[in-house]
Amino acid sequence: MNRDKIYLDLYTQVGALVDPNADDVANMANVVQLLATTLGHHWTGFYRVVKKELHLGPFAGPLACTRIAYGKGVCGKAWDTQHTQVVANVHKFEGHIACSSSTQSEIVVPCIRNGKVFAVLDIDSDALDTFDDIDARYLEDIVSLL
Repeated sequence: MNRDKIYLDLYTQVGALVDPNADDVANMANVVQLLATTLGHHWTGFYRVVKKELHLGPFAGPLACTRIAYGKGVCGKAWDTQHTQVVANVHKFEGHIACSSSTQSEIVVPCIRNGKVFAVLDIDSDALDTFDDIDARYLEDIVSLL
């Protein structure tokens, strides 16, 4: 199955899963499980904005960093710039925070509501150069459903 079809199916499923009456953590938990099960990457999860830090939210994968400062690492940069970060090789990303030594490439998508980032979706791969503009575009659409 091609990636466009996979992502279009994911978008439809996430649209049906997200409950407008549930809190963000519950919705994020379901979205993480769906993305992790379908895409099968090393780590998939959310970091939520809490005051001046990103705090670990629902995730699937090995243990993770629990807090990330504003502007630090790939997640902090996505929060700061409000733009998706696609990193082909995390070892070449200045300031990368190595929560897992297995991570080789990463994509981080800011979740924006009312013009402000309230969380970031972080997906790590154990292979280099896993993510591209196709992933960014579809994942941005998917997190917009939150």
